[in-house]
Amino acid sequence: MGLKCGIVGLPNVGKSTLFNALTNAKALAANYPFATKEPNIGMITVPDRRMDKLVELIGPRSVVPTNIEIVDIAGLIKGASKGEGLGNQFLGNIREVDAIIHVVRCFVDDNVVHVDGSVNPVRDKEVIDTELILKDIDTAEKRLDKAKKAAKSGGKEELRVVDHVTKILAHLQDAKPARSCDLDDEGQAILKDMMLLTGKPILYVCNVDEAAVITGNAYSEAFKKAVADEPAEVILISAGIEADIAELESYEERMEFLSDLGLEEPGVNILIHAAYKLLDLITYFTAGEKEVRAWTIRKGTKAPGAAGVIHTDFEKGFIRAEVIKYNDYIQYGSEAAVKEVGKMGVEGKEYVVTDGDIMHFRFNV
Repeated sequence: MGLKCGIVGLPNVGKSTLFNALTNAKALAANYPFATKEPNIGMITVPDRRMDKLVELIGPRSVVPTNIEIVDIAGLIKGASKGEGLGNQFLGNIREVDAIIHVVRCFVDDNVVHVDGSVNPVRDKEVIDTELILKDIDTAEKRLDKAKKAAKSGGKEELRVVDHVTKILAHLQDAKPARSCDLDDEGQAILKDMMLLTGKPILYVCNVDEAAVITGNAYSEAFKKAVADEPAEVILISAGIEADIAELESYEERMEFLSDLGLEEPGVNILIHAAYKLLDLITYFTAGEKEVRAWTIRKGTKAPGAAGVIHTDFEKGFIRAEVIKYNDYIQYGSEAAVKEVGKMGVEGKEYVVTDGDIMHFRFNV
């Protein structure tokens, strides 16, 4: 679907280390500011135990999981909105992503310098928020001028645009991110059209040390309190642990390592699922002896749109969808068994696909 998340944060908070663990790439992870100058881009596989179970039952010749794109964006400093450091590049890169993964440093390590000299995740977040908000204020002011000119010769619709943009601008000028502005559906549509940096959905990642990866620490607790009013999730990850896990060759070695730490699954799995949810995505499957494959769609997508993800001809010539619920497939063990007990649904164009559906499309071109 071309959807991507951008990893952002101040220099030396662990962005590139986390990116490497997520993608098994080898982006430069170094102990100095602006180690990342150009955005690193990678594809990450979305882990899905449901798919593992389908593969176990069917034994297909091919398995194709779903993926999302991840971008490691250059670190940002004070003054970025005015072009300081790599500010213009950073802001241009972040404008292109669909959602933001904001990494904050919640660990102390004298061997890893902090760009501001001390560990304070709340302050670090405010630095980035300030720069993004300043840039958004500039964008909103230009949009308001345009709306006011249109309203002079327009009607009520143009006047409503002025009202919504005025409200958004006032919210930004109050040092609040656009995503937290209380807007109706029309206002939300206008906000989306403005493509504001702080209007993008966000996930906060507290990068902690090994001792705090389960319970957190004083830094992460202070950070959670600071963002309690935002529509955003906060998760704990130790980028160092994730880097160690990524170096292990086998699944068994990784699980043993996690067990020794008291963890059930890698933190990157938690992050990937949270990012998937942040993008408002769900998965449906096509399943047979030839191939079991996961497909990514937006939540709320109807059957023809889901078919179109496979091929545009499927959507254009859509006739019907044959749908098996995941739990039914697992309970009865095969497509034939599900059909035999009458559990396979035949759905038309208005059917809204649900997460985990196993689908087969009938179409005519």
